[in-house]
Amino acid sequence: MLPSAIVTGLSEAISRAQVHLLSRQAADGYWVGELEADTTITSEYLLLCHLIDRVNRERELKAVRYLRSRQLPDGGFNLFEGGPTNLSATIKAYFAMKMASVAVDDPAMVRARERIRAMGGPARANVFTKIQLALFGEYDWNGVPAMPVEIMLLPPPFFLFNIYEVSYWSRTVIVPLLIIMDRKPVKWLPPHLSLDELWPVPREQTSLRFPRLPEPFSWRALFWKNFFIAVDDGLKIWERFSPRPLRKRAVEAARLWLEERLAVPGGLGGIYPAMAYAVVALRLLGYPDDHPLIRGQLKEIEALAREDADQIHYQPCLSPVWDTALAINALIESDLEPDHPALRRAGEWLLDGQVLVSGDWQVKRPYVQPGGWVFQYANDYYPDLDDTAMVLMALEKLRGLDPDRVQSAQERGLGWLLGMQATDGGWASFDTDQKRLYLNNIPFADHGALLDPSTEDLTGRGLELLGTCGYRADFEPARRGLQFLRHTQRHDGPWFGRWGVNYVYGTWSVLRGLRAIGEDPQQEYVQRAVRWLERHQNPDGGWGETCESYDRPELAGKGDSIPSQTAWALLGLLAAGSTNRRVIDAGIGYLLQTQRADGSWEDSRWNGTGFPRVFMLKYHLYAAYFPLWALGVYRRTLDG
Repeated sequence: MLPSAIVTGLSEAISRAQVHLLSRQAADGYWVGELEADTTITSEYLLLCHLIDRVNRERELKAVRYLRSRQLPDGGFNLFEGGPTNLSATIKAYFAMKMASVAVDDPAMVRARERIRAMGGPARANVFTKIQLALFGEYDWNGVPAMPVEIMLLPPPFFLFNIYEVSYWSRTVIVPLLIIMDRKPVKWLPPHLSLDELWPVPREQTSLRFPRLPEPFSWRALFWKNFFIAVDDGLKIWERFSPRPLRKRAVEAARLWLEERLAVPGGLGGIYPAMAYAVVALRLLGYPDDHPLIRGQLKEIEALAREDADQIHYQPCLSPVWDTALAINALIESDLEPDHPALRRAGEWLLDGQVLVSGDWQVKRPYVQPGGWVFQYANDYYPDLDDTAMVLMALEKLRGLDPDRVQSAQERGLGWLLGMQATDGGWASFDTDQKRLYLNNIPFADHGALLDPSTEDLTGRGLELLGTCGYRADFEPARRGLQFLRHTQRHDGPWFGRWGVNYVYGTWSVLRGLRAIGEDPQQEYVQRAVRWLERHQNPDGGWGETCESYDRPELAGKGDSIPSQTAWALLGLLAAGSTNRRVIDAGIGYLLQTQRADGSWEDSRWNGTGFPRVFMLKYHLYAAYFPLWALGVYRRTLDG
């Protein structure tokens, strides 16, 4: 029998959650929550301001207070709440605070410095940290991987490496970096600002060679890593001694590529690192600081700030389309009227945001017509499959909009998504058929996320959209997607989550897709996933998974319970028709018990992913709409 406390409190909890979520809607109809990253974006912003001579002392002091608040007891800075110290994040925070005139004998600086030295110093940092240091003369440019600007002239698909064979987020960072790394600029610092104290061994005695053992180790990765290190050595010799007749032409190609993409709203790629590097690259090319392209990027960067009376920090990007589509789905699935005025406003806003112009994705799919949606307010060159699927599912559920306009948007959006399905049957995020995973072993790609391959969570989302639109498992794209998921399932049941943490997220995404497309939930591979979720429920009834599971797969599904991950697990179990009422009722109980009086929830741990292992995210609105969604779906099972 269902616990009476759950029956009594369920409808009230849903109502409060709906009221809270509706109160967060902007006047124009969209939702947008904070997209929190670790301290590196704020540190990089402070360093950028010094690099381009745009220091605002008041904001700098606020940013330093923010950095101090995020320092760990051991002196370091981490990538996510509860995570271990990260060397690169700590170096950037130390450098930013030193540039902001924090004294080296300040206790925070002493503790950070000791931690950096204990972890190996700048030579052990990641590539992007070394580039930041090199711009100020604090790291030798010869210790940075070679990226000749002539890469701009390598046409796809005939060269193993070209800018369209890597992810959009890599591409928008690489192109301005090609200009920067070609010029190798240095803003020399006065001696009292140097970072000599961070080197455990004096820098002139420290080897800057790249590590030759891959992590995680495999013989295949060992071969490719050492092969590309040899290529890097050769490129550096070539850069130094070759006449390079195509260099000027390549720089011009990079400039034109940037100009074209900087002329549209939203900032380059809609992400902080690309915008920041674009500003530096344009200045190196002679663009004045008051040029519209530079001013436009700086304006977009400032729009990423989160400021209060005492502190300021910067987000990596903004997520209004994603937040809005998820909010609509959660509200309708929790039985808010699908023609509610707030939902109609949100639907109109989404319809206005459909991208009907070409983007970089057309290099791989020249005959596919545009029709996707972006993650940010504007990012027309880079619509993505995840947002497009979630928006189309929201539009399918909404009522009260212009039916002709909705149908046109759905046809174009679904056509674009189907056209972007990869040859392996899966869906990627922004591109398609990026299969050259060995490129993740080039020295520049030490974050391991150079490419945008097909992933389980995106493929699950694609199947869920097809099912929502009335297609079934015998539809050819769905059949190919199912084959991809059967092939990528982990042996013990779950699926990997590329954009959410981690196997709980991936498994939720896939199980929702399987249910929507009509796959038999009693099949062994589906029930294996169900059993995995059930086994990983915490004693408090919730679910949680640490971001460390990206580094350590044995931690899959393990971590402190948080509302959003609990909701994912429940949505997955309910989609798979789980009959284990004890597990499901305990999960619902956890959500009811952790809801706050105003109808909201709070995730105490981080729930999203930028680059697995090196850049994590916390979506602040996840705890507003995912628990509501799960409670709504659960209530429908009771009514049924």
